[in-house]
Amino acid sequence: MSKSRNSLLYKSAAGIVFLVFMFWGAIQAKSFLAPLLVAFILMLLILPMARRFEQWGLSKSLASLAGTLSLFIISLGFFTLVSAQIKNVVDKWDTIQETMEPKIEKATKFIVKTTPVTEEKLEGYKQNLNNFKIIATSDNRSGALAYVSGLVSFMGTYLLVFIYVFFLLRFRYKFKLFILKFFSENNDGEVKQIIHKIAKVAQGYLLGKLKLIGLLAVLYSIGLGISGVSNFILVALLAAVLTIIPYLGNVLGYCLAIIFGYLVNGEMGVLVGITSTFVLTQFIESYILQPYIVGDEIDLNPFFVILAVILGNLLWGIIGMVVAIPVLGILNVIFLHVPSLKPFGYLFGKNKND
Repeated sequence: MSKSRNSLLYKSAAGIVFLVFMFWGAIQAKSFLAPLLVAFILMLLILPMARRFEQWGLSKSLASLAGTLSLFIISLGFFTLVSAQIKNVVDKWDTIQETMEPKIEKATKFIVKTTPVTEEKLEGYKQNLNNFKIIATSDNRSGALAYVSGLVSFMGTYLLVFIYVFFLLRFRYKFKLFILKFFSENNDGEVKQIIHKIAKVAQGYLLGKLKLIGLLAVLYSIGLGISGVSNFILVALLAAVLTIIPYLGNVLGYCLAIIFGYLVNGEMGVLVGITSTFVLTQFIESYILQPYIVGDEIDLNPFFVILAVILGNLLWGIIGMVVAIPVLGILNVIFLHVPSLKPFGYLFGKNKND
């Protein structure tokens, strides 16, 4: 009995140490692992497209290149939309300030009357904020250098992701055979089934998410258009795309609509319309669209989905939040097919008795 307890204790300690070093290593290797993991997930997304190109007679290299370029062009279109909206806000910034100044003054008076906060404290907070802005922009040269450096780093990582996508598509059969060589021929069928299931789960989730984004864009467009938001189609599309970030994306989309809608004209009716649109759309997404479109492709317990998203944010920020759900879904497929890991598959997955 004593030996079994000691063995369990040693295994538990070894497991904890392994997890600590694994997470520490993931944080340290973010600049290498994050683009590679994003590329792997995007590769699974466009894999059916590459297969279709191959069926049309294109070579593996040309089919992989065509799929990668298609994905690249779509991403450029999204960044163009974002840039157009940012330019729109910059062009109307003076109008926004004039519109919001009396509303901020009313809000200040309301806070002073209904809360213990005094007007002097609010002025102090405002002064501190102004001082912070002055300090942050005092060295224009270093600020410009940091901006250019960050932009170059982002563009390098952005292009690197698509290079990874191409090579992962082009040599996917080689990678598959590489994995199979670790197992005996008796287990080839089961390993192939696991690989097929992983691809199916990831593709089902991602394609379902894309359909969901398209429907949300339509619903947001209708609601924001009725509410009187300028450029409501672009705002709706951006808000829908942001939902790819679990939980946080909905909040960012709402803030985006407030900035491009309410702050531009300052009418209370627009604010009410935007809020009503997002509340109603989120209800439709959660209880109607999500179950039927995304379905059970990622058959995970909601509690562990939340934990995975939080952990992804702690490790890699927004990128970690985006990849958390498909990665957990892939891991759960592996857990369910490895006998020693099946308890984890049961824990992380949905069960009829839950």
